[in-house]
Amino acid sequence: MRAVVCVEPGILEHKEFEKPEPKSGEVLVKIKSIGVCGTDIHAFGGNQPFFEYPRVLGHELSGVIEGVGAGVDLELGKAVYIIPYISCENCIACRNGKGNCCTNIEVLGVHRDGGMCEYISVPKNYVVQTEGLSFNDLAVVECFSIGAHAVRRAELKATDTVLVMGSGPIGIGAIQFAKMSGAKVLVSDIDQDKTKFCVDNYAVDGTVNALGDVTQQLSDLTNGDFPTVIIDCTGNVKAMESAITNLAHGGKIVYVSVVKANICFNDPEFHKRETTLLGSRNATKEDFENVVNGLKSGTLKSKGFVTHSTKFSSMVESFQTWTKPGSGVIKAVIEMDDA
Repeated sequence: MRAVVCVEPGILEHKEFEKPEPKSGEVLVKIKSIGVCGTDIHAFGGNQPFFEYPRVLGHELSGVIEGVGAGVDLELGKAVYIIPYISCENCIACRNGKGNCCTNIEVLGVHRDGGMCEYISVPKNYVVQTEGLSFNDLAVVECFSIGAHAVRRAELKATDTVLVMGSGPIGIGAIQFAKMSGAKVLVSDIDQDKTKFCVDNYAVDGTVNALGDVTQQLSDLTNGDFPTVIIDCTGNVKAMESAITNLAHGGKIVYVSVVKANICFNDPEFHKRETTLLGSRNATKEDFENVVNGLKSGTLKSKGFVTHSTKFSSMVESFQTWTKPGSGVIKAVIEMDDA
């Protein structure tokens, strides 16, 4: 089968592998669409933690059931999406229902080879049959689930003012779920075309130019109260550190971003606000189900979200273009050539 491998930072290559055979309890999925995530881009750029080369990237995956191993009764040919976080099911996190932060987690495309290939075999518990959505929609379920999980971690109330830092795909998911809570939602970014996209498509209540005086802008937008919740989706150390001093007293910060760096802040500023600091890693099955229900009902918007696409046979060239500044990509999807 064909696959695309990130051989080392900055180098993707088409390679041939043996088509996998599903083991007992596994499902063989014929890939149809692959969402391109910031994780893939960071791995390509050499900036992804928990990562080793060479690696087949890709964890935002949809396809059809091609085959099943012993003990699996799923029907062949049915459309599915894949939950890409393979957990051990035995550690303290797993025993407490938090397989998303399993101590021995293996994320497809990060810790083990992912789905930028024609076929992948995964345990049956991570393959979810779903009808009524396109393969491209199914390929972005995981992306939206990250934002959904961050919002759920924040336990938003309608009285909250939320600042989502970063208006990329994860930020857009967070924005939409934050809006569903009834909260007032602000978005900040260095790219004003992206913040305008969020105003036009997701009815955000205000925007912040991250290249300007962020503190003053937030003060003006909140009558000096500042956001009660800040959700960071930037992957930028300075932005993450700025959340401490731009937060309302009694507020919460949710770090979705993962960076290969230490995050530092002034303890008196952190302490005087009685700040709640939360990490948000991956997503749970409940988050995936919430996203699918939202896409089916129309409360979660995917129209216009996928701005770029290409076929698998030409993805190496397209991927390299998408990583460049000014590409205009909000979300890119790779479609298999026979899709």
